Amino acid sequence: MAEVEECGGRVRRASGCAWLGWIVLTPLLIGLSGCGGHPRDVLLPVADTAPSSSKVDMLVATTRRSSTVPGEMFSGERGLAPAFANITVSIPPTTVRKEGDVAWPKRLPANPATDFATMKAEEIPVDAAKAWLNASVKKSPDHSALVFIHGFNNRFEDAVYRFAQIVEDSGVHSAPVLVTWPSRGSLLAYGYDRESTNYSRNALEALFQYLARDSQVKEVSVLAHSMGNWLALEALRQMAIRNGELPAKFKNVMLAAPDVDVDVFRSMIADMGKPHPQFTLFVSRDDKALAFSRRIWGDIPRLGAIDPEQAPYKQELESNKITVIDLTKIKVGDKLNHSKFAESPQIVQLIGQRISEGQTLTDSRVGLGDQILEATTGTAAAAGNAAGLILAAPVAIVDQNTRDNYANQVGQLAGSANSHAKATASPTCNNGQNVTPPCHR
Repeated sequence: MAEVEECGGRVRRASGCAWLGWIVLTPLLIGLSGCGGHPRDVLLPVADTAPSSSKVDMLVATTRRSSTVPGEMFSGERGLAPAFANITVSIPPTTVRKEGDVAWPKRLPANPATDFATMKAEEIPVDAAKAWLNASVKKSPDHSALVFIHGFNNRFEDAVYRFAQIVEDSGVHSAPVLVTWPSRGSLLAYGYDRESTNYSRNALEALFQYLARDSQVKEVSVLAHSMGNWLALEALRQMAIRNGELPAKFKNVMLAAPDVDVDVFRSMIADMGKPHPQFTLFVSRDDKALAFSRRIWGDIPRLGAIDPEQAPYKQELESNKITVIDLTKIKVGDKLNHSKFAESPQIVQLIGQRISEGQTLTDSRVGLGDQILEATTGTAAAAGNAAGLILAAPVAIVDQNTRDNYANQVGQLAGSANSHAKATASPTCNNGQNVTPPCHR
């Protein structure tokens, strides 16, 4: 790697100094109004001006920190203890909304006749959460609950609206429970998000244990997407080890585009023992987000991007009685091909049928600049993501998703670049003793 040292507000490499002065663009990037995208912080309740619109009432369990920003409700940072909320989302009819799409408001306040709109959003104590679950499960024809765990790169509102869309388009009648963990809603925060799933696994296991003990709940289905699969599988694994087995009421576990190491998944399934839930695996070999993840994790295949017809996967999936649905040939609006399970009407309806019949799924906010970073993974990783962010800077001015993500990361980059420079500069000799790497005077 080229030598890196501090250079008066710059980073010096063998090829010369590359100015970090682009950091001063941050206030401009934040202040500019976007040419596209949608308003943020949409969780302020509005009047129900379209009473005929569908309503999805959900329980939310989260390990995120409460936010003081109006309409945000919970941030991407980690809370000290699990929290609960009750949220109702109004969804316009399919005459004005394509199935599989989240009809984000074009402006605030949202118009319930054409947009997803928040009818109710309130944080509630644990006793109220238990009461909501008890009442909602009783309304379900089979006294069932559907637990959804979102994936990487999701703001709180992303997870809420995506889950509302899944519940509506699938036609599922189970009590909807959203589990949302601390994600900063940026492709650039992959490491933080991954550690946040580990941070949240005890809380999710506690929820699973409660559902297992609640006599009102007769059946539990789990739907996880992307990195949320790691969280779901870890919590199930912990529960199985703690209890000696998984409860029989956990009948369906649906793994959509799982960002999980295939070797680790193999050991997780073994730890859960048998009988285990009916696993349904949704894969797509053209999933660009999982290709990006594979490069990060040392070129180990990700479970959601395997070819289920190839060895050794075919034999292992069959021996564990795992149903596989290959979505590779399905085309949706997601440029990364990572949210096919939710955006394809046929697939989301299939999910609903599986749950309703007792048979054996995020919304990513990806800007053009994030895609540039994906294309420069090797270079950016070698320079603390500096190369990718520099390339993203001009795009951030006109692309709202990149600008939102970029502003959150640029300050962190400034600190990491300085730390990286100090760490890689020639070390100072300590009383002439040898150090590694060799000391230079």
